[in-house]
Amino acid sequence: MPLAAQELLRCPICTGGWQASETSGRSLVCTAGHRFDAARQGYVNFLTGRGTRFLPDTAEMVAARERFLAAGHYAPIAAAVAGAAAPALAHDDGATGAALDAGAGTGYYLAALLSRVRGSRAVALDLSRHALGRAAKLPGTAAVVWDLWRPLPLPDGAVDAVLDVFAPRNFPEFARVLRAGGLVCVVTPQADHLAALREVLPMLDVPSGKTDDVERAAGPDFERIDVRGLRFGLELDPETAADLALMGPAGHHATRSELLPRLRNRSLHAEGAVDVTVLRRR
Repeated sequence: MPLAAQELLRCPICTGGWQASETSGRSLVCTAGHRFDAARQGYVNFLTGRGTRFLPDTAEMVAARERFLAAGHYAPIAAAVAGAAAPALAHDDGATGAALDAGAGTGYYLAALLSRVRGSRAVALDLSRHALGRAAKLPGTAAVVWDLWRPLPLPDGAVDAVLDVFAPRNFPEFARVLRAGGLVCVVTPQADHLAALREVLPMLDVPSGKTDDVERAAGPDFERIDVRGLRFGLELDPETAADLALMGPAGHHATRSELLPRLRNRSLHAEGAVDVTVLRRR
Protein backbone atom coordinates (compact mmCIF):
# COMPACT_ATOMS: atom_id res chain seq x y z
CA MET A 1 0.00 0.00 0.00
CA PRO A 2 1.48 3.42 -0.97
CA LEU A 3 2.03 6.24 1.49
CA ALA A 4 -1.08 8.42 1.74
CA ALA A 5 -1.18 11.25 -0.80
CA GLN A 6 2.37 10.53 -1.99
CA GLU A 7 1.41 11.79 -5.47
CA LEU A 8 1.18 15.28 -3.92
CA LEU A 9 4.84 15.16 -2.85
CA ARG A 10 8.12 15.42 -4.69
CA CYS A 11 11.67 14.73 -3.61
CA PRO A 12 12.99 17.69 -1.59
CA ILE A 13 16.51 17.12 -2.89
CA CYS A 14 16.09 16.73 -6.65
CA THR A 15 12.36 17.54 -7.09
CA GLY A 16 11.89 14.19 -8.80
CA GLY A 17 8.91 11.87 -8.55
CA TRP A 18 8.79 8.49 -6.82
CA GLN A 19 9.82 5.06 -8.07
CA ALA A 20 6.71 2.89 -8.00
CA SER A 21 8.72 -0.30 -7.56
CA GLU A 22 10.67 0.98 -4.54
CA THR A 23 8.09 3.17 -2.81
CA SER A 24 5.75 1.78 -0.16
CA GLY A 25 3.66 2.89 2.78
CA ARG A 26 6.84 3.01 4.86
CA SER A 27 9.34 4.50 2.40
CA LEU A 28 9.53 7.05 -0.40
CA VAL A 29 12.30 6.50 -2.96
CA CYS A 30 12.64 9.01 -5.79
CA THR A 31 13.76 8.33 -9.35
CA ALA A 32 17.28 9.49 -8.42
CA GLY A 33 17.45 7.08 -5.47
CA HIS A 34 16.92 9.50 -2.57
CA ARG A 35 15.11 7.63 0.20
CA PHE A 36 12.88 8.86 3.01
CA ASP A 37 11.50 6.43 5.58
CA ALA A 38 8.32 7.08 7.53
CA ALA A 39 8.60 7.22 11.31
CA ARG A 40 6.63 4.78 13.42
CA GLN A 41 4.07 7.57 14.02
CA GLY A 42 3.48 7.85 10.25
CA TYR A 43 5.12 11.15 9.35
CA VAL A 44 8.10 11.54 6.97
CA ASN A 45 11.03 13.85 7.75
CA PHE A 46 12.21 15.64 4.60
CA LEU A 47 14.61 17.84 6.62
CA THR A 48 16.97 15.00 7.49
CA GLY A 49 20.54 16.23 7.10
CA ARG A 50 19.35 19.72 6.11
CA GLY A 51 18.14 21.23 9.35
CA THR A 52 16.53 24.61 9.95
CA ARG A 53 17.25 27.71 12.01
CA PHE A 54 13.70 27.74 13.40
CA LEU A 55 12.59 26.02 16.61
CA PRO A 56 9.98 23.27 16.25
CA ASP A 57 7.25 22.93 18.84
CA THR A 58 8.23 20.60 21.67
CA ALA A 59 6.29 17.58 22.89
CA GLU A 60 5.03 19.64 25.84
CA MET A 61 3.82 22.47 23.56
CA VAL A 62 2.02 20.00 21.32
CA ALA A 63 0.37 18.30 24.28
CA ALA A 64 -0.88 21.69 25.53
CA ARG A 65 -2.25 22.50 22.07
CA GLU A 66 -3.95 19.13 21.76
CA ARG A 67 -5.70 19.55 25.12
CA PHE A 68 -6.82 23.09 24.31
CA LEU A 69 -8.10 22.32 20.82
CA ALA A 70 -9.77 19.06 21.84
CA ALA A 71 -11.89 21.06 24.30
CA GLY A 72 -13.36 22.99 21.34
CA HIS A 73 -12.15 26.47 22.28
CA TYR A 74 -11.04 27.22 18.71
CA ALA A 75 -13.88 25.34 17.02
CA PRO A 76 -15.25 28.61 15.55
CA ILE A 77 -11.96 29.11 13.70
CA ALA A 78 -11.93 25.52 12.42
CA ALA A 79 -15.50 25.84 11.16
CA ALA A 80 -14.77 29.14 9.40
CA VAL A 81 -11.63 27.79 7.71
CA ALA A 82 -13.31 24.58 6.59
CA GLY A 83 -16.31 26.48 5.24
CA ALA A 84 -14.08 28.88 3.29
CA ALA A 85 -11.82 26.22 1.76
CA ALA A 86 -14.35 23.45 1.06
CA PRO A 87 -15.65 24.91 -2.23
CA ALA A 88 -12.16 24.64 -3.76
CA LEU A 89 -12.09 20.87 -3.11
CA ALA A 90 -15.53 20.11 -4.53
CA HIS A 91 -14.97 19.39 -8.25
CA ASP A 92 -17.94 19.24 -10.63
CA ASP A 93 -16.61 16.06 -12.26
CA GLY A 94 -16.42 14.26 -8.91
CA ALA A 95 -12.60 14.21 -8.88
CA THR A 96 -10.88 14.10 -5.50
CA GLY A 97 -9.70 17.48 -4.22
CA ALA A 98 -6.33 18.14 -2.61
CA ALA A 99 -5.28 20.51 0.17
CA LEU A 100 -2.07 21.72 1.77
CA ASP A 101 -2.03 22.71 5.43
CA ALA A 102 1.03 24.93 5.82
CA GLY A 103 2.08 24.91 9.47
CA ALA A 104 -0.44 22.16 10.19
CA GLY A 105 0.52 21.38 13.77
CA THR A 106 -1.63 18.48 14.92
CA GLY A 107 -3.90 18.83 11.87
CA TYR A 108 -6.85 20.22 13.83
CA TYR A 109 -7.98 22.68 11.16
CA LEU A 110 -7.21 20.29 8.32
CA ALA A 111 -9.36 17.64 10.01
CA ALA A 112 -12.33 20.02 9.94
CA LEU A 113 -11.87 20.54 6.20
CA LEU A 114 -11.42 16.83 5.40
CA SER A 115 -14.54 15.93 7.35
CA ARG A 116 -16.49 18.42 5.26
CA VAL A 117 -15.19 17.22 1.86
CA ARG A 118 -14.70 13.50 2.35
CA GLY A 119 -12.31 11.59 0.13
CA SER A 120 -9.98 14.55 -0.33
CA ARG A 121 -6.21 14.15 -0.13
CA ALA A 122 -3.91 16.41 1.82
CA VAL A 123 -0.35 17.30 2.76
CA ALA A 124 0.37 18.54 6.29
CA LEU A 125 3.68 20.42 6.63
CA ASP A 126 5.16 21.44 9.97
CA LEU A 127 8.53 21.66 11.72
CA SER A 128 7.38 19.63 14.73
CA ARG A 129 7.53 15.86 14.46
CA HIS A 130 5.59 15.68 17.72
CA ALA A 131 2.67 17.53 16.12
CA LEU A 132 2.84 15.62 12.86
CA GLY A 133 2.50 12.31 14.64
CA ARG A 134 -1.11 13.41 15.22
CA ALA A 135 -1.65 14.86 11.74
CA ALA A 136 -0.41 11.63 10.12
CA LYS A 137 -3.51 9.88 11.46
CA LEU A 138 -5.85 11.96 9.28
CA PRO A 139 -7.30 10.03 6.33
CA GLY A 140 -5.59 10.55 2.98
CA THR A 141 -2.92 12.80 4.51
CA ALA A 142 0.84 12.84 4.04
CA ALA A 143 2.43 14.44 7.12
CA VAL A 144 5.89 15.84 6.38
CA VAL A 145 8.47 17.62 8.54
CA TRP A 146 9.46 20.72 6.56
CA ASP A 147 10.50 24.37 6.84
CA LEU A 148 7.86 26.52 5.15
CA TRP A 149 10.45 29.09 4.09
CA ARG A 150 12.12 26.55 1.81
CA PRO A 151 10.68 25.58 -1.60
CA LEU A 152 7.72 23.38 -0.75
CA PRO A 153 8.08 19.67 -1.59
CA LEU A 154 5.02 19.61 -3.86
CA PRO A 155 4.69 19.73 -7.67
CA ASP A 156 3.40 22.79 -9.47
CA GLY A 157 -0.39 23.16 -9.36
CA ALA A 158 -0.79 20.12 -7.12
CA VAL A 159 -3.45 21.39 -4.69
CA ASP A 160 -6.81 23.12 -4.75
CA ALA A 161 -6.58 24.87 -1.37
CA VAL A 162 -3.93 26.01 1.10
CA LEU A 163 -4.66 26.51 4.80
CA ASP A 164 -2.45 28.86 6.78
CA VAL A 165 -3.63 29.28 10.37
CA PHE A 166 -1.33 31.38 12.60
CA ALA A 167 1.60 30.14 10.46
CA PRO A 168 4.34 31.56 8.20
CA ARG A 169 3.07 32.60 4.77
CA ASN A 170 5.29 31.72 1.80
CA PHE A 171 3.07 33.22 -0.88
CA PRO A 172 5.39 32.65 -3.87
CA GLU A 173 5.40 28.94 -3.06
CA PHE A 174 1.67 28.89 -2.30
CA ALA A 175 1.11 30.35 -5.77
CA ARG A 176 3.33 27.71 -7.37
CA VAL A 177 1.68 24.68 -5.77
CA LEU A 178 -1.91 25.95 -6.20
CA ARG A 179 -3.91 25.35 -9.36
CA ALA A 180 -5.33 28.41 -11.09
CA GLY A 181 -8.50 29.37 -9.25
CA GLY A 182 -7.40 27.60 -6.08
CA LEU A 183 -7.87 29.22 -2.67
CA VAL A 184 -5.62 30.25 0.19
CA CYS A 185 -7.35 30.62 3.58
CA VAL A 186 -5.25 32.64 6.04
CA VAL A 187 -6.07 33.17 9.71
CA THR A 188 -4.43 36.10 11.46
CA PRO A 189 -5.07 37.52 14.96
CA GLN A 190 -6.63 40.93 15.37
CA ALA A 191 -4.81 43.41 17.61
CA ASP A 192 -6.98 42.61 20.65
CA HIS A 193 -6.94 38.83 20.23
CA LEU A 194 -6.67 37.30 23.74
CA ALA A 195 -5.92 40.75 25.18
CA ALA A 196 -7.10 39.82 28.69
CA LEU A 197 -4.80 36.82 28.72
CA ARG A 198 -1.83 38.77 27.39
CA GLU A 199 -2.20 41.18 30.30
CA VAL A 200 -1.26 38.47 32.80
CA LEU A 201 0.80 35.94 30.83
CA PRO A 202 4.02 36.37 28.79
CA MET A 203 2.43 36.14 25.35
CA LEU A 204 3.48 38.07 22.26
CA ASP A 205 1.74 41.33 21.46
CA VAL A 206 -0.22 41.41 18.20
CA PRO A 207 0.53 44.36 15.92
CA SER A 208 -2.38 46.00 14.15
CA GLY A 209 -2.87 45.71 10.40
CA LYS A 210 -1.94 42.06 10.00
CA THR A 211 -4.84 41.43 7.62
CA ASP A 212 -3.71 44.25 5.33
CA ASP A 213 -0.20 42.79 5.46
CA VAL A 214 -1.57 39.49 4.15
CA GLU A 215 -3.02 41.04 1.02
CA ARG A 216 0.12 43.08 0.36
CA ALA A 217 2.37 40.06 0.81
CA ALA A 218 0.20 37.90 -1.44
CA GLY A 219 1.14 40.07 -4.41
CA PRO A 220 -0.19 39.94 -7.96
CA ASP A 221 -0.65 36.16 -8.03
CA PHE A 222 -3.72 36.41 -5.79
CA GLU A 223 -6.95 38.36 -5.54
CA ARG A 224 -8.77 38.80 -2.25
CA ILE A 225 -12.30 37.46 -2.41
CA ASP A 226 -13.31 37.64 1.25
CA VAL A 227 -12.25 38.78 4.71
CA ARG A 228 -14.32 37.68 7.67
CA GLY A 229 -13.81 38.94 11.20
CA LEU A 230 -14.53 36.33 13.83
CA ARG A 231 -15.03 36.95 17.56
CA PHE A 232 -15.85 34.41 20.24
CA GLY A 233 -15.72 34.23 24.02
CA LEU A 234 -13.41 31.96 26.00
CA GLU A 235 -13.96 30.92 29.61
CA LEU A 236 -10.62 29.56 30.79
CA ASP A 237 -9.70 27.89 34.04
CA PRO A 238 -6.04 28.34 35.10
CA GLU A 239 -4.84 25.05 33.57
CA THR A 240 -6.53 25.79 30.24
CA ALA A 241 -5.23 29.37 30.20
CA ALA A 242 -1.73 28.01 30.78
CA ASP A 243 -2.22 25.55 27.91
CA LEU A 244 -3.22 28.40 25.60
CA ALA A 245 -0.05 30.30 26.45
CA LEU A 246 2.25 27.28 26.37
CA MET A 247 1.02 26.01 23.01
CA GLY A 248 2.43 29.14 21.35
CA PRO A 249 5.86 30.81 21.30
CA ALA A 250 5.77 31.28 25.09
CA GLY A 251 6.15 27.52 25.38
CA HIS A 252 9.78 27.82 24.30
CA HIS A 253 10.79 29.87 27.34
CA ALA A 254 8.10 29.50 30.03
CA THR A 255 6.89 26.63 32.18
CA ARG A 256 3.49 25.78 33.63
CA SER A 257 4.80 26.21 37.16
CA GLU A 258 5.84 29.78 36.28
CA LEU A 259 2.51 30.67 34.66
CA LEU A 260 -0.04 29.28 37.11
CA PRO A 261 0.82 31.68 40.00
CA ARG A 262 0.13 34.62 37.69
CA LEU A 263 -3.43 33.38 37.24
CA ARG A 264 -4.07 33.35 41.02
CA ASN A 265 -6.20 30.22 40.84
CA ARG A 266 -9.07 32.04 39.15
CA SER A 267 -10.92 31.58 35.90
CA LEU A 268 -10.41 34.15 33.19
CA HIS A 269 -12.68 35.45 30.45
CA ALA A 270 -10.92 36.26 27.20
CA GLU A 271 -12.06 36.99 23.68
CA GLY A 272 -10.72 35.42 20.53
CA ALA A 273 -10.57 37.90 17.65
CA VAL A 274 -9.23 36.77 14.29
CA ASP A 275 -9.61 37.53 10.59
CA VAL A 276 -10.10 34.79 8.01
CA THR A 277 -8.81 36.03 4.64
CA VAL A 278 -9.62 34.10 1.48
CA LEU A 279 -7.48 34.67 -1.61
CA ARG A 280 -7.93 33.18 -5.08
CA ARG A 281 -5.01 32.14 -7.27
CA ARG A 282 -5.18 34.11 -10.51
